[in-house]
Amino acid sequence: MKKVIVIGAGPAGMMAAITAAKDGNEVILLESNEKVGKKLFITGKGRCNVTNSKDISEFFDFIPGNPHFLYSALYSYTNEDTINFFESQGIRLKSERGGRVFPSSDKSSDIIKGLLRELNNNKVDIRLNSKVTDIIYKNPLIDGVKVNDNYILTADNYIIATGGISYPLTGSTGDGLKFSKKVGHKITNLKGSLVPIELNNSWIREIVGLTLRNIGISLYEIDKKKPLYKDQGEVLFTSYGISGPLALKASRYINDDLKYYIYLDLKPALTLEELDLRVQKDFKKYINKEFKNSLDDLFPKKLIPIIISLSNINENKKVNEITKEERKSLVSLIKGIKLTIRKLRPIEEAIVTSGGVDTLEIDPSTMKSKLINNLSFAGEVIDIDAYTGGYNVQIALSTGYLAGSNI
Repeated sequence: MKKVIVIGAGPAGMMAAITAAKDGNEVILLESNEKVGKKLFITGKGRCNVTNSKDISEFFDFIPGNPHFLYSALYSYTNEDTINFFESQGIRLKSERGGRVFPSSDKSSDIIKGLLRELNNNKVDIRLNSKVTDIIYKNPLIDGVKVNDNYILTADNYIIATGGISYPLTGSTGDGLKFSKKVGHKITNLKGSLVPIELNNSWIREIVGLTLRNIGISLYEIDKKKPLYKDQGEVLFTSYGISGPLALKASRYINDDLKYYIYLDLKPALTLEELDLRVQKDFKKYINKEFKNSLDDLFPKKLIPIIISLSNINENKKVNEITKEERKSLVSLIKGIKLTIRKLRPIEEAIVTSGGVDTLEIDPSTMKSKLINNLSFAGEVIDIDAYTGGYNVQIALSTGYLAGSNI
């Protein structure tokens, strides 16, 4: 039996502690907050998208941040294992659009209760309000951790599962990254991943709160012809720009030191020719109406004034007076509204952090440090990140499992 200290009681830390304890180790779980799973509590808008029901082989397509590093972790502890774990705790789960898996109750607290129950069942020593303020390092080993600047705890093995630097109010303040750097690990460039985007387009303020579904998005770096990212889905307009699944995914490819723009395709299911025929059909239907009253079948009411303004067609012009060139221009606009990007929102607003402890310095089959003999990592503190859809929580649980089972 070994003594193990796990730093951080998010999903990765809790799973690491559970797994290590099941193997007969004495485990202390240190958490700086007053309760475990504080960030997990707010995931999925408080519903906790705990995993995804897709085949595990498909997960890698949704992980832009070092997917190959996660093969051992995701195949060692799969989404099916996650589902079985929570259902064995009496927590019913359900699968929604895109394979997103939630508790049937829509309460993230149920997921946290399941993890907490298993921690207690395996006699993990949970210490809340216990912030690790320093790490004691004597090459090539961690010799202890200082807690609350007050006392030192020692163990045989240590697991850092403190998360990244997004949502700092939940405890993700980057401490684990500082500790990792102190003991010699490289920290790759940190930035927000899955974070809203600020735009320069002034007209967005007129449609705050509008959600557009089933639209296309293409992200370009200025002066480049090939899109960095292209997808279809949902966008939400805010007072500063855009959010929602498509915007969050696109943010993963944006660096603050470069300039970008986005094209929105409002009708991605139609080609230019098909859309032109559709517009002609609507124009025929409203042939004696003014232009401003001819677009109700194509767009949400809130968006129509924006389309009219961007089209440069007089809103009072009769539909039967609109020229072929004006119609063609309108069709092109619908297939490509240009948005110019100012910057990403602060990293504190990001769902996850891109960057972290360099994966080249971690054994992917065990999550053990290649530099420090008794140190392991789990979760977002590592340079790994995925899109929304339950993938990030699954990665946390999988890496936590691997770290805990390889003490």
